[in-house]
Amino acid sequence: MTTTFPDVTISTDRLVLRPFEEDDVTALTEMMNDENITAWTTAPHPYTHADAHAWATRQSHAERTEGRGIVFAVTEFLTQRLVGIVHLQNTNWRTRATEVGYVTAPWARGEGYASESVLAVSQWLFRDQGFERLELRTAADNTASQQVAQKIGCISEGVLRNAWIVRTQNPDGTWTDTRTDLIVWSLLPEDLDEGDEYDSAYGYEDAYSFGQRAGANGYAVGADWS
Repeated sequence: MTTTFPDVTISTDRLVLRPFEEDDVTALTEMMNDENITAWTTAPHPYTHADAHAWATRQSHAERTEGRGIVFAVTEFLTQRLVGIVHLQNTNWRTRATEVGYVTAPWARGEGYASESVLAVSQWLFRDQGFERLELRTAADNTASQQVAQKIGCISEGVLRNAWIVRTQNPDGTWTDTRTDLIVWSLLPEDLDEGDEYDSAYGYEDAYSFGQRAGANGYAVGADWS
């Protein structure tokens, strides 16, 4: 049984989803220090240059090679700028099921990049990798992330009560941990068969043609802010 994802790059009309590179460190540091990402994810705060360097050069590769999942750096096709992350995690190779998390950079919100990139990864996961279930969990108050789940065709399955911790910012700039519910969503292959918006734009290729390796260790619980 295969227990690691292949090393791939996925493309859409507007985006290239590829392995992280050392050149991403500066943009990754800036992106992960955004207050919305701090609020909805478990990423370290402040997110340092060292954190970003470890993600891009070490942790990312281990996530794929050790069989936990795979993470893509989401970049604009035209500018090559980093605009987000998509992370497949908690992968169960026997049941062919995995969980997706995502974040979008503050300079790229409102463009539909989260839904476009997650849907492209879903298509690859189901059609090329033979997976049968993709799960997504969103914090109860993270309405923007819930809109992404709905847009790509996910079905809401229920609520995990008091199952997650988010961070709220205090007037003095400090952060306080607060418990919250998680909404559980799922996407199955037949959900995509009903029609997917980016199908004609979808493509992928072996990332070794770029001399890179895929993956990333992540912190995200589906997070996209418009």
